Amino acid sequence: MATSSFSLLLSLMLVPACVHGEDFTRTAAGSNINKRIKREWIWNKMHITEEYNGTLPYHVGKITSTITNPNAKYVLEGEGAGTLFKVDDLTGDVSANERLDREKKAEYQLKAHILNRFTNKSLEQPSMFRIIVFDVNDNAPIFVQKVFNGSVLEMSPLGTSVTKVTAVDADDPTVIGHTRVSYRVIQGSQYFKIDDSGTIYTAAPDLDREKKALYTIVVEAMDGQGLHSEESGTATVRIALIDINDNFPTFRKKNFSFEVPENTRVDGEVGRLEVEDIDEPQNRNTKYSFVKGPYQDTFKIEPNPFTNEGIIKPKKPLDFEKVPFYKFEVEATDADINYAYSRMKGSKSIASVTIKVIDVDEPPVFSQSSYAFEVQEEGDIGKVIGFVSAHDPDKAKRKIRYRILRSDYFHISDTGSITALKPLDREESAWHNITVAANELDQGRTVPKLETHVPVYIKVTDINDNAPKFAGPSNERVCENAAPGKTVITIFAVDEDEMSPGVKFTFSLASEESNFTLIDNQNNSATVTVKYGQFNRELVKTHDLPIIISDNGSPQQSSTNTLSIHICKCNEAGDFTFCEEPAKQIGVSVQALVAILICILTITVITVLILLRKRHKTDLNVLRKNVADIHEQLMAYDEEGGGEMDTTSYDVSVLNSVRQSSMRSPRMTMETRPCVYSQVQKPPGHGLSGTGEMGIMIEIKKDEADNDGDLLPYDTLHIYGYEGAESIAESLSSLGSGSSDSDIDYDFLNDWGPRFKMLADLYGLDPNEDLVY
Repeated sequence: MATSSFSLLLSLMLVPACVHGEDFTRTAAGSNINKRIKREWIWNKMHITEEYNGTLPYHVGKITSTITNPNAKYVLEGEGAGTLFKVDDLTGDVSANERLDREKKAEYQLKAHILNRFTNKSLEQPSMFRIIVFDVNDNAPIFVQKVFNGSVLEMSPLGTSVTKVTAVDADDPTVIGHTRVSYRVIQGSQYFKIDDSGTIYTAAPDLDREKKALYTIVVEAMDGQGLHSEESGTATVRIALIDINDNFPTFRKKNFSFEVPENTRVDGEVGRLEVEDIDEPQNRNTKYSFVKGPYQDTFKIEPNPFTNEGIIKPKKPLDFEKVPFYKFEVEATDADINYAYSRMKGSKSIASVTIKVIDVDEPPVFSQSSYAFEVQEEGDIGKVIGFVSAHDPDKAKRKIRYRILRSDYFHISDTGSITALKPLDREESAWHNITVAANELDQGRTVPKLETHVPVYIKVTDINDNAPKFAGPSNERVCENAAPGKTVITIFAVDEDEMSPGVKFTFSLASEESNFTLIDNQNNSATVTVKYGQFNRELVKTHDLPIIISDNGSPQQSSTNTLSIHICKCNEAGDFTFCEEPAKQIGVSVQALVAILICILTITVITVLILLRKRHKTDLNVLRKNVADIHEQLMAYDEEGGGEMDTTSYDVSVLNSVRQSSMRSPRMTMETRPCVYSQVQKPPGHGLSGTGEMGIMIEIKKDEADNDGDLLPYDTLHIYGYEGAESIAESLSSLGSGSSDSDIDYDFLNDWGPRFKMLADLYGLDPNEDLVY
């Protein structure tokens, strides 16, 4: 096949081509006139067969042109030129040095040149040509993956589609038969088959997952020539059978025995029935039912959704004394079974179940789950209200002792009779809910663990022992000029006793000597109206109207209630304009009284603290007095201060002495003379004793301070050698400030308000005064 194809291709190698050049030749007449003629390449492509098995190198084709220059040389340029392909530079024969593989490269592009052998100049324009590799069927099909997976329902019919496999062939698809792929099953063909499209089908109708859940088959792919390879032409296919519900459950045992204590709670677990179902868990739907035995009303069987077991549970309390033993048969079925594929149609599994009830010492059992009794209020103490009864359910039949839990009103005897310890008042509590405990006695002693409780509800019935009274407030108003028949108020009554539909109240006045009339409305209400009208507020501002209210109970109860009616001034429209009502008494609780006392005590303490503080403060009002009264600040200056660092040179007692002095002596009048401060000069020496006005004033102040009993028992005299050495403000003393050379006018302090009144008095100047500096 390869040889015949190669011969066919060689016969087609040379094909006419397009014109590529021109040459000059002489005419037939032999004249010397040269005529330009066309030259042309006479080929454009070549073919070569892949995987050539002849001797290398082998001839591919020939490049040639109409040029007849004896110096012409052929040269190749392009893919594989000089290595894979070579050309004879004299003849233009092209040969291949290697065997070619079309699947690696199917076509090569080259360029042919004709050069002058001596000058290497082109004699023709280069020409492009192709070498095409011709395909031979040398590749087997290859599967796109080595392992395929598929699945199908178990017990599926014959010919059911499972999965599809795919193989590809690298040969030329344009050559007929080279890439046509066919498949076959070479392992597992008794279970599955495959068609030419690669689709796998079931070949057996009874594939059972419970027998074999996974099948592994091997498929082979071949092309049209039958080429195949064991390594690349085969693939493995894993086919899993999908489970269906086609198997019935079966009991693991034919007989099941259980023991259960009689005090097992309802819906508690008695035992478990184990079954076997070879289907997968999602297809196990076991249902249990009773076959024999009248115990469907005593037990029930619930399937466990995870283990598929049947759990036996009691539907009512078990009683060893009544039924100590149970035996019945149980059937296990699967209602969701797929009968179309099941080989066990209608199959059932039956097992025998035996349940033994174990005796347990149980607590007493009351004859009722709860008790309700009635007792009349204010009844006799010790009278039996009702009875409760409990018994020992066990064979021992022990005696029972009763007791009431947490109650101060009732008592219970050993026989279960309940009596009252004190009179009962329905208005205090209409119902009493108590709990009675019953204990078994073992040799006269109470067994604490064997105790049962039961609720007892006692209703206190009503007797007519309360008189009716007003339902609302007993204050009302009426105009002093009210007309006769004017309605004042409609009153209602209430009774703390039980208000049954048959209760009737009657209303009447305790005295007819009043300016009001009472009308009983016969519906448990009454209306008060004005009898004569025209009240005199000057004589009586409030009328107290006594009203008797009675009920129809047995015995009948009545009470006198006072209705206060205030006489008011009214305008012409009858609207109240002024009423004088008596002050209401307001009750104060103990807690409120304690809070009020605490507040009063707190206010008192704060007031005392404020007074104490004011006592130690400087009375700044004294600064508003005559400047001559402020000389308590004068000190003897041996060593003058420390500027702002001196903060201990002031004694508040001095101001206090001034205050006392101002209170005891008349205030000095300010005459039209220079300020005293302007006349005060620093005394010579370091002492304060001396003659003149300053000395006299100091002696007066010292005497006042010694005789003032409200001040502290000491005076403070500070001696300053110099003033304010460390202060950027220098001396802060007001002494001598009147004689200062400062040009600052402090009269603006009078415009700054009361807070600056003190500074204004010190530094501001009265325009009427003539100051002497």
